[in-house]
Order: sequence, then structure tokens, then C-alpha cells
Amino acid sequence: MARKDDAFAPDAGRRGFLRNSAGIAGGLLAAGLAPRSAEAAAPSPLGTWPLGITGDSIFVGVTCPLTGPYSAAGEDHKKGYELVIDHINSGELAKHWHHLRGKGVLGKQIRYQVGDTESVPNPGVQAQTRFISQDKAIMITGSVNSATAIAIEKLAQREKVVNMVGASGSNDTTGKDCQRYGFRSQPSAYMAAKALAPVVAKQIGRNKKVAYLVPDYTYGESVYDSMTEFTGKDGGWKLATKQVVPLGTKDFSSYLLNIANSGADVFVNVAFGADCVLSTKQAKQFGILEKMKLVVPNISPFQAKELGALMQGVYGTFDFYWGLEDRFPMAKFFVEAFEKRFHYKPEWCAHIAYLQTMLWAATVEKANSFYPVDVIKTLETASFSDTTLGTVHYDPETHQLVRPVPVVVGNKPSAMKNAYDYYHVAGLVPGAETMPPASITGCKLGSYT
Repeated sequence: MARKDDAFAPDAGRRGFLRNSAGIAGGLLAAGLAPRSAEAAAPSPLGTWPLGITGDSIFVGVTCPLTGPYSAAGEDHKKGYELVIDHINSGELAKHWHHLRGKGVLGKQIRYQVGDTESVPNPGVQAQTRFISQDKAIMITGSVNSATAIAIEKLAQREKVVNMVGASGSNDTTGKDCQRYGFRSQPSAYMAAKALAPVVAKQIGRNKKVAYLVPDYTYGESVYDSMTEFTGKDGGWKLATKQVVPLGTKDFSSYLLNIANSGADVFVNVAFGADCVLSTKQAKQFGILEKMKLVVPNISPFQAKELGALMQGVYGTFDFYWGLEDRFPMAKFFVEAFEKRFHYKPEWCAHIAYLQTMLWAATVEKANSFYPVDVIKTLETASFSDTTLGTVHYDPETHQLVRPVPVVVGNKPSAMKNAYDYYHVAGLVPGAETMPPASITGCKLGSYT
């Protein structure tokens, strides 16, 4: 599909359509959002529009896992939202990024609250339902768990409120569970595996036997499916054992014993957050790391800090690594601003919060509208240059962000340039090279209205 350029001239054709309701139009005039032509009436109410935009501010509903096994990543995620909303409201982001015009979004300040998902879906859905019904959230965002992300996507589709998905690596998020109202920036499991597989095949070797530790939900199965597919194609890797574990497991000994006795050459740990840290420490105790190479397809925030030397030489991928500040000016701005405020280098969950929110704000300004259909159609056609990852766009058929995928390797302590230099970027694979064909994703986007 042909893409629009980055110019911010409003599209007065497709989006200037007539609907009805002079009363609503009067409300919009009072709110400072006049129709785009003298003859145009406002669209019919949809979702929280127009009630959510009638004042001098708008509300954004944020959910993060502040408790549970993903809470460390959740705290980082929350800080990313705090920083980006402050940067948008103050106009600081507009000074550094040409896609925004000034303070706020279309002149409106952003208000927000953070709900705790507890690392599982129901609390996240309940929090976002409350934000939509009580606070008239004009956009909802945030998660660090694919099951939660998918549940919130479905809520957004039902309620007709735009959802900028948080951290979610499952293929299903922009695959069979995709929604018209949901947009995801993190690389899918398919994208991460496709970027990582040729690197590990070259560096670790071909025809290896592989043991997998897989969390028992959509994220774990997606990563397992994609890793086995691409390591098989690129390296001839064969399955030795697959150990499926419940989320929040504390004692991995029975699973790790099977892995230790599997005869595998490579241990692929798909577990995430505290589960990955704990299982890796226990794998060390079982002697697994001495006889098997460790691969972590989606490295968790703070994992290297928690595991130290155990991450030396470990291959994996990230949504974002702070070392990309040397490649992208906006990445440098983000990293420096985050470190100044929070006194550590941002992890990638903070980056997702920052990037997703800035892309949404830029889209609203490009569309010159908060009306959800306008925003969605602009997200489906716009390209954004000079982001923290360079030039990116959302695939119109799946709503997956087409963006580069960093492949990283854990540094030895002697190679670390500073206290946060846990990895080096072995490759930055262009998004177009990792994207699955839309025809195999199972994605069928829902309706606009």
C-alpha cells in the first residue's frame, strides 16, 4: 500500500465527511475543535468521543504490572509513560521531534492514571474499563504480558477506544487476535526469531539439539513456535525437549532436570521477567549453563543486572537497547532524559511506553482530530521519521509496527564501558526483512465503527 508523507497538513477530504448532530458540533466548537469546513457537521458519537475531548485536557488510561512476576518491567514501563506525557505536555518533545507542534496534543494537556495489571489479564481489563467508563479515556495503553495485551485489545475494539499496546511479544497480538483498535510496536515473536536465528546458527553452530523452557500462555507458545521454525530453517537445530511451565513458577527443578538430561547443546529460555531470572539461576545450579549455550529470544528488562556474569555471551533480542543512542538522535534524547530523571539507563519497556505514546500524539496532530476513525486511518497510512528507531510505520493489514529488530550479545565485564553496558548490538535487522506475510498471520481486523 502506498504511504502518505510525513507532512502534517490535515486530510480535508476523507476525514472531512458529514455525519450528523449540530448539538455535538456546537460542543466541539466550544472545545476549540471546529469542523474542517464551514459546511461539515461532526461525526456521530463513537467510543468516548466527543465526551472525552470537551474540556481543555484529555485522559489516557495506562496499565502496568506493578505487582507479580513482571513487576520490575512494569515499573520501568510506568516511568516511560511518566516521562513521555511530561514531555508532550511541556512541549519538550516538540522541540526535538518535528511531528509535534507544541504543548499538549492539539493544544490539550494529557491527564492519566496507572492501573496495576498484577501481571495477569483481569485486573488490567478492569482498570481500563474503569478509565473508559468513568474518565472517558480517549486512548488506552500499557501491558507487560501478551495475555493482558490481547484482553485489553479486545476491550478497546468493543468500546471503540484506540489502544496503543504495551509490551507484548506474542504473534497473536497482531495475528489471530489482532483488532482494528489495537496497534503494537514491540517486535512479534516471529520478527525476533527471524532476526535472531541466522545469528545464533552462525555463532553457535548448525545441527544443534535444543532444550526449551516455555511459559504456559500465548507469549511462550508464540516464541517457541517461531524459534523452532527459524532455527530449524537457518541452522538445522532439532528439538531435544520442550518443558512448559506455569507463569510465576518458583521451583523449576523438575523441568530443569529434564533439560539437564536431554542431551541438548543449547538451552533456549523463553521465560520472562522474574521467572527468567529465577530459572536461569536454578539452571546454573543444575550445571546446565556449563554444558549448554544459553539463548534468550526476548531478553527481559533488568535481566543482566540480576544475573550478572551468567549473561556473558548470551544471544537474544530487545525491543530497544540504550546503546542505540549512537545511531538515532531521538534515541539519544530519550536515553539522556530518562537517565537524568530516573538515574539509570532506560530498559526497553520504558521505551515502548515512550514510543507508542509519541506516535499516537503525532498521529492525532497529523489527523487534526481525536475522532477514533480518523486516528486509526492515519495510523494505518502514516510514516514517522526520526523516531528512537529511525523511520517506522504500522502495517495496515496487521497493525504491527515495521521497525528494526536489535540482536544483542551479553558483554564480558572487561568489555563493559560503564555500569549499564551489559550488551552490544550484534545486528540491527530492518523491519521489512523480519515481517511475516499478512496472509499467514491469521489477522482479520475488525470494523472501524
